[in-house]
Amino acid sequence: MPIQEVLILAMTKMLSGICTAGFSCDPAPATGLCWIRPTRDFGTVLPGDMTDEDGHLIHCCDVVSFNLITARPDPPHVEDWVTDFVHQRPRIVRRLEGERRAAFFPRYLDEAPEEVLCDHIRSLCLVKPRDLWARFALDPISGRYDARMGFTLDCKRQHPRAQSARGCSVTDLKWRALGRTWLTPQRGELTLDADELADRLGAEALYLTLGLSRKWHDEYWPLVHAVHVVPDYAVTIDLDAL
Repeated sequence: MPIQEVLILAMTKMLSGICTAGFSCDPAPATGLCWIRPTRDFGTVLPGDMTDEDGHLIHCCDVVSFNLITARPDPPHVEDWVTDFVHQRPRIVRRLEGERRAAFFPRYLDEAPEEVLCDHIRSLCLVKPRDLWARFALDPISGRYDARMGFTLDCKRQHPRAQSARGCSVTDLKWRALGRTWLTPQRGELTLDADELADRLGAEALYLTLGLSRKWHDEYWPLVHAVHVVPDYAVTIDLDAL
């Protein structure tokens, strides 16, 4: 595949690096556009791989050109593409923002998110939750930080972990950075329902990029890869405190 432009819809934390994914311009059933997850030939994508020539970290809703080398589907992660991050670095072409950004999300909602969450046919989807809650927690002793979210979708089958009291892990770099700004030494844990989140963020709408982890303990775990707030919010991402 030649150089491909990808609208970034996930920039996420992993144990040993980061993960990214987004839409190409190619049409696809159920999702509207084709998902692509740039990966390295060996090892994990690192933050340095996802910075432009000027050293700026790529963000969600940046349109980025990648040198995609070859598809390497690893079901259910059928969206994987081995990418050249060295000889032809990712380049930010433009950014989707404002009214165009607000109009984009409802147009490209996944028609069958249960194919991801329940059937494991593929591993990425864009959804608008019918209801949700968010929790942030920082242990002052260990320094362990956790961001989680529970949600209900407008589909017949729900994932039991998303419906549980513990919810799903949120790996979104920007959302995790936001949660840290909301916690204080006196308040190391914060839980917010949908209305409280909307009030804090001034949100008119909220969308999620959902995905599946690699197999761990013989299971593919549902993850919230990105939280897209309309209108967007600003926060500084500290790569040393993800």
